[in-house]
Amino acid sequence: MASTRLDPIDRKILAELQDDGRMTNVELAKRVGISAPPCLRRVRTLEESGYIKGYHADVDIHELGFEVQVFAMVGLASQAEVDLSAFEDQCRTWPLVRECHMLNGEVDFILKCVAPDLSTFQSFLTGELLTTPNVASVKTSLVIRNAKDAPGVPFDVLEDRLSREA
Repeated sequence: MASTRLDPIDRKILAELQDDGRMTNVELAKRVGISAPPCLRRVRTLEESGYIKGYHADVDIHELGFEVQVFAMVGLASQAEVDLSAFEDQCRTWPLVRECHMLNGEVDFILKCVAPDLSTFQSFLTGELLTTPNVASVKTSLVIRNAKDAPGVPFDVLEDRLSREA
C-alpha cells in the first residue's frame, strides 16, 4: 500500500496542506514539528512522487453564479474498454462536467455537473450528453443542498489503522 511508504511526518504534511494549501512553509513546518528546510524538501518530494497533484482554490460556485449542481448517472450501451475510454475522453472536453467516475452496478458513470442555470444544464443534457455515441441512458438528480464537501482523504482514519497494525 502506497500510504505505508509515507512516514508520520509526511502524512501530517499532507493532512495540513489538504486543509490549507496556502500556508507558508514556515507555518507548515511548525505545525508538523520539523524545521523549514527539511519540510520544504519533503513537500517537493511529495509533489515529485505524485502524492500532491496540485494546488487549487476552493471557489464558491454559487457566488460565481453557478446555481445548478446535478449528478448524472450514465449507462452505456457497450462496456468494451475502447467505449469506456472514449466516453471518459469525451467527458474531459465538457466544461460543465467537473467530475466523472466509472462505477460498477446499475450505472456505468456518475458525472458531477455545474451550470449557471437549469436551462444551460438542459441544453448540455439534450444537445451533448444524450447525443453522445454509446450513451444508452441518463438519469439526473438535482442537488438541493450540500451538507459536506471535504477535500482529500481522512488521514486520522489511516493513522488509526496504521497504529493498530504496528
